[in-house]
Amino acid sequence: MRMTRAKVQPKHEERAGVYERFRRMNISILDLCRVRQGSDIRGALDDARDLAALAETLGYTRFWVAEHHNMPGVGSAATSVVIGHIAAGTQSIRVGAGGIMLPNHAPLIIAEQFGTLASLFPDRIDLGLGRAPGTDGITMQAMRRDPMASDRFPQDVLEVQALLGPLQPGQRVQAVPGTDTNVPLWILGSSLFGAQLAAQLGLPYAFASHFAPAALIPALQIYRERFQPSPQLARPYAMIGVNIIAADTDAEARRLATTQQMSIINLFRNHRGLSQPPIDDIATYGSPLEVMQIESFLARSIIGSRETVAQGIEALVAETQADELMIVSDVFDKEARHHSIALIAQAAGALSPAV
Repeated sequence: MRMTRAKVQPKHEERAGVYERFRRMNISILDLCRVRQGSDIRGALDDARDLAALAETLGYTRFWVAEHHNMPGVGSAATSVVIGHIAAGTQSIRVGAGGIMLPNHAPLIIAEQFGTLASLFPDRIDLGLGRAPGTDGITMQAMRRDPMASDRFPQDVLEVQALLGPLQPGQRVQAVPGTDTNVPLWILGSSLFGAQLAAQLGLPYAFASHFAPAALIPALQIYRERFQPSPQLARPYAMIGVNIIAADTDAEARRLATTQQMSIINLFRNHRGLSQPPIDDIATYGSPLEVMQIESFLARSIIGSRETVAQGIEALVAETQADELMIVSDVFDKEARHHSIALIAQAAGALSPAV
């Protein structure tokens, strides 16, 4: 697995400079509510809430969950309900969807759900919108998703935006709750389409480089070059997804990363199981071809100690000029995962190195 390594141990003054440069940068968490072997759905949902509470104390900006269906190892299918559970267990961190797969739903229903959340948790709810199904073809049929629904995605985004905005003269259908809550919208994407739409609508853009790294740079370029200011956003704001796993040593972080690597291999095999404990060597689990595939799939990964992670973040931000990082830290053990996000926060400058 390719990762960013620290070639030279930086001096304390250099490390402090890294922390200071990133002190002003927003870092956030994307969670799939992973169901671990030996646990259950309730455990996964409570783990997500506990992780969000810890992230809040560490200075993370937002905590998002994603819509996926018919996956036994993912507990966030009812995304708006999960957001309510997490928001109720925290005080200030922004909580949202990363994202809602809008073609799976009627815009009015999503506006009502997120209007309800915004009424319960004012100024804390985000709504990220994507157009993928979040599942396979058979499950799409079970959800009654129109095969042409993705083609209507731009119009559906505008409809959600209007339903969450002020009531207009003569408007006969309104979201109750929802109207005038003005829940911030984000466009999610893993291709150039989302970049173009986010730029056209003047919305913040979140690119899924944690699993689709190839188009990251061209997507950011298109988004920034074509951005049109809007009432929500005056200038481009780009968030990028990145897999980061931190531990006390590079070797331990590499071992922890095998949990996510096994999950991706299982997806390639069409085996949707539960999250598995880490192993010593991913080559003993996957074939050479599968290992090559996960190296490509997870190419935007930073795996290592706090110093290694700090250098990786510095290099990534220098390359992309990202405004915010949306971090996926898929670690099996709850305590090790909490330690990972604490080390990441330190590396990114959200905490003092002495903490």
